[in-house]
Order: sequence, then C-alpha cells, then structure tokens
Amino acid sequence: MDHLGELFDVAVIGGGPAGLSAGVALARALRSVVVIDAGGQRNLRAEGVHGFLTREGMSPRQFLAAGRAELEGYGGTAVTGLVNSAVREDGNFVLSLDDGSTCTARRLLITSGSEDELPDLPGLRERWGRDVLYCPYCHGWEIRNQAVGVLASGSHAVLQALTFRQWSRDVTLLLNGELTLSPGQREQLDARSVKVADGRVRGLVVQDDKLRAVTLDDGSAVPLEVLVVNPATVSKTNMLEVLGLEPDSLEEGPGTRLHTDDSGLTSCPGVWAAGNVTDVSAQVMTAAAAGLKAAAAIHADLVLEDTRLAVEAARAPAR
Repeated sequence: MDHLGELFDVAVIGGGPAGLSAGVALARALRSVVVIDAGGQRNLRAEGVHGFLTREGMSPRQFLAAGRAELEGYGGTAVTGLVNSAVREDGNFVLSLDDGSTCTARRLLITSGSEDELPDLPGLRERWGRDVLYCPYCHGWEIRNQAVGVLASGSHAVLQALTFRQWSRDVTLLLNGELTLSPGQREQLDARSVKVADGRVRGLVVQDDKLRAVTLDDGSAVPLEVLVVNPATVSKTNMLEVLGLEPDSLEEGPGTRLHTDDSGLTSCPGVWAAGNVTDVSAQVMTAAAAGLKAAAAIHADLVLEDTRLAVEAARAPAR
C-alpha cells in the first residue's frame, strides 16, 4: 500500500472552491497541505461560474484547474482520488484512498461537497445545469425573460415562483400533485401574474437540444424554456462514519448537512468542514470564502499545538 509522502499538516478532502481556497491559504502559511479530489463537483454541468467577482462566466473546469495550479505554485499537493475512510491514529488522521494508498495528516478539512437528488422525471438529469435549474442567483440573469416553470415539491415552491418572477414575466407554478395552495398564496401569485398549472408533470419536451415544454398527466403540455426544481441536497460524508461524524437533516427542505461552528469546526476535534458539505446553498464565492475562514482557524489551532510542543521540549531535561 502506497503512502503519500510524509505527515501533512492538513489534508483536505474535496478539491472544489472551498477545498482549493483553503489549500492555497494553508500553503501560503507555509503549511504542508494535500488536497484530495475525486471530481464530480455540483457545478461541472454549468456553462460558467456566476456570482464570483472577476470570474464571471468562467468555465467551472477552468476555474478548478486554475485553483489547482495556484495550490501547487505555493508548494501544496493536489491528488486525484476518492477517500474511502478516515480514522484517527496516534492523534493524527489516516485517510484510505480508493487506489489503496494512504495519507496521514495532523488536521482534516472536509470540503467534499454535496450531491443533488433530482425529481424522477425522464430526461431531467440530462438537462440539469442547463435549462433545468435551482438557484436564481446562479442563473437568473442568463434565463431572464424566458418562460420559466417551477416544479413544486412542497410549500417552498411558492417562494421559488415569486423569486424567479424577478427575472421573467412568464412564470408558471406546476403544482405536480405536491401542493395545495392556500387563498393567501393564490392571492400572492395572482398579484405577481404567476400562472398555476394543476396536474402531475410526466415528462419533458426537448427539441433541437432545448427544453420546449413539460407534459402533464392529462396529456396537455405547458410551454417552457426553463424548469426550476428543488432537489434534495445530500452532503458527501460517508468517509467520516468511523470518526462518528454524521450529517444532520436540513430544516429548510430535503437533504443533509454537516454541522459546524462559525469557524467550520465539527463535533470531532481536529476536523473542520466548509462549502456545500455544510452549507447546501453556498455558491462558488461563498464556498471559497468558507474554505479560507476554515483554513485560518486550522492554522491558528496548529500554531497553538506547535507552541505547546515547543514549550514541552524546552522544559524537558537535557540528556
């Protein structure tokens, strides 16, 4: 079984915006850091990064490649691989990767992200990140003035429809058998000229690689150019089970998140988390900022430990 070099100060699981931001900050702090990434970031299907100052429209793959180059430019290590498990041994963390290699680090940062469990509609996953969307702040400008349908999965769909109304005057709330509107909700939707379609959605109509409509169970079709869904967003934390870390259910909808304090510290000493694994609504810029904040907290924690060890060494009798 191969071992990835010497003992690292910090191992980062996940090489998205949060992980790379943390890795660069730690490398600039002269910490030995390895970022282990299995790929599969949520936004890879999107055409461009949005909401990140000076990087508007940049390809997600180019963004990540630039981040890895920065990390390595400061002496950090980038590794492609999947972490299967993490265990604590002699005060450090030993990570086991899918290729049989291992990695040992003093501290651990989890930025493994989350995955979206989409509604079960034929052809929907293939359109995800293109004209099947979720976040208005990621894609609202790009789909402005288009025909937008909001697929209900609960009462949150009313707010979704009212929110997307900011970018389009042609918004339809698709009740999909999942939502019964109250008189007050009807009044709100009517006041904002949001249409309502009864019946369950059975499929998507795609022509020339573009979404044209959705079909309902009565055989009718609702013309659309964009479909908004509300997926269950589940944090990727299976590798942490041995450490006793389990994600919590979301209060605001379906899905899970890993709970942390304000610095990103989890309930497991020595383990921090940042990005979508702990905040499912984090965009690229906010995930990167969370990674930076966690990196600073980890570095401060290491400074205290380094100082404690130095004091102990200074007090030890000479041999």
